[in-house]
Amino acid sequence: MFRRTIWVGDSSSTSSSSSCALEEVKNGNLEAAIDQLLNVEKQMRFAGDVAGTKKAVTDILQLCFEAKDWKSLNEQIVNLSKKRGQLKQAVTAMVQQAMQYIDETPDLETRIELIKTLNSVSAGKIYVEIERARLIKKLAKIKEEQGLIAEAADLMQEVAVETFGAMAKTEKIAFILEQVRLCLDRQDYVRAQILSRKISPRVFDIDSSKEKKKPKEGDNVVEEPPADIPSLLELKRIYYELMIRYYFHNNDYLEICRCYKAIYEIPSIRENPSQWIPVLRKICWYLILAPHDPMQSSLLNSTLEDKNLSEIPKFRLLLKQLVTMEVIQWTSLWNSYKDEFENEKNMLGGSLGDKAAEDLKQRIIEHNILVVSRYYSRITLKRLAELLCLTVEEAEKHLSEMVVSKALVAKIDRPMGLVCFQVAKDSNEILNSWAVNLEKLLDLVEKSCHQIHKETMVHKAALKV
Repeated sequence: MFRRTIWVGDSSSTSSSSSCALEEVKNGNLEAAIDQLLNVEKQMRFAGDVAGTKKAVTDILQLCFEAKDWKSLNEQIVNLSKKRGQLKQAVTAMVQQAMQYIDETPDLETRIELIKTLNSVSAGKIYVEIERARLIKKLAKIKEEQGLIAEAADLMQEVAVETFGAMAKTEKIAFILEQVRLCLDRQDYVRAQILSRKISPRVFDIDSSKEKKKPKEGDNVVEEPPADIPSLLELKRIYYELMIRYYFHNNDYLEICRCYKAIYEIPSIRENPSQWIPVLRKICWYLILAPHDPMQSSLLNSTLEDKNLSEIPKFRLLLKQLVTMEVIQWTSLWNSYKDEFENEKNMLGGSLGDKAAEDLKQRIIEHNILVVSRYYSRITLKRLAELLCLTVEEAEKHLSEMVVSKALVAKIDRPMGLVCFQVAKDSNEILNSWAVNLEKLLDLVEKSCHQIHKETMVHKAALKV
């Protein structure tokens, strides 16, 4: 109480002490100037004067910066943060002030030292968690430029920004995407997948044009994101491009196709033909490369209904061939589309990969086998091989693989050289079919008896007449 009565009304001493400190700096005595401001900071801190303490702390840092004494700057940041009863607002102001000096450092070593000092000061303090996240991002970028990808990735993974209530949504997403990118660069695909699941794709579909609701009393005030953070739609494109890199590692063609489909739906992409045509080409290729299943079939039909597909008629024809239940000749198809396939290397997203050509042939063979199974209940292996343009051994191998993957139901009689595509029924189905047949038989007998009885009655009536 006694201290408060002494210092509450003495906030004007901060400005006078600052002017005295500036005179000391002009005379070349930086330490004396800092000592004067440290005394003022102590008085304001003990008095509980938030504004005065913040002013004194920032003035000390400003003096060190103007004197270009980076060693003293680091020392003062550490010392001020460790003062007894230091105010949270003062530490926040000090960290924010020092972050502005990072880009003004004379060399890389000084910059790294300043960032590390600020990291140590902000560690474990919730009220400067956003500043710490931004500092770690800067340090990770420096490490990446030095070629230390693993160190940069480890640094970024220390921060869990999804728990930061005051951080803007776009900044959170951008930070997590940076974590995913570094994991992919170091080929840590398991951790990249774990981190990518922190972002729900639905977050990109929220209408950002709607007015922001005013925060209620007691809610956390969300800070505005920095100017270098991309928009939500740009972050959506970055997210799906990173997911394409992840799925490309596993050759998961259907998921890659879905990622390109999401990019294709972005308004800025749809408005520019030079951007959506390469994306639509990729969608077509990866649809063809994806194994046949209900999801692939649904995407195939929805893509065929797209009016923009008329701009690339060759791809429309290719998809139409896959939908039509007719055998496709591999040699003629490859000769027609070989140049288009190889030209994808120069398009958005890079090449389709060395394995893609083999997978394309595999998908055409699978399509042909499905077509044959639709029209034949039994067929010889020799004839099947002729239709597929393969040897008997290759035809048997591909057919066996489809049966194992449960894409098809078939039985091979190797001694007879026959393939049977009829679906095997279990005992319950057979019994049910028998029961249905017996019911139909009894219905027919009953109807027949009724007709016989009717005819008999008619004839008896006629004889009586």
